[in-house]
Amino acid sequence: MASLTSWRCLVRRLSLLKFASLQPIIPLSSAPTSFILEPSKTYENALGSHTISSRAFCSRPSNLNDAQGPAPIDYSSILQEDEFHKFADATIEDLQEKLEEYGDCVQIDSFDIDYGNHVLTLKLGDLGTYVMNKQTPNRQIWLSSPVSGPSRFDWDRSDEAWVYSRTKANLIELLESELEQLCGKPISLS
Repeated sequence: MASLTSWRCLVRRLSLLKFASLQPIIPLSSAPTSFILEPSKTYENALGSHTISSRAFCSRPSNLNDAQGPAPIDYSSILQEDEFHKFADATIEDLQEKLEEYGDCVQIDSFDIDYGNHVLTLKLGDLGTYVMNKQTPNRQIWLSSPVSGPSRFDWDRSDEAWVYSRTKANLIELLESELEQLCGKPISLS
């Protein structure tokens, strides 16, 4: 047991020597935060010799300007969970009703609408399938479209509408446009 304790003590001392000997020597580049740390020393003891080799570390500052970085989050626009459910449920239920009426007007084989487990699915036969659901943690409505692909819509308080932040597309207007394009008949979802 004494040899195990001695071994642990030796390892701990070597670790301390290793880190104590790290000295910044040469800058790697003009960036002030880049250095070569050169502790290439050999330590000898009763268990043998130990060499700590050189290591290079680099933490260069980013060249990104503010325009390329992520957009700041406006926390005042984030909905509380109860508000989110109120707006999202109302939107999805309203869309379900209007899409059912639309299905009675268009002549599309296999037109089917289903709402279950908080997922609205609109099947348009060979034309494709729309899937819409709530994403509570993100406070978003997600849409998978056979025309435009996946989109994530946030509630815009000023427009009082679900808007896709990348394209500024309005959920209702996007669906109206795509359904008219696919089915050949205009639809009003608002």
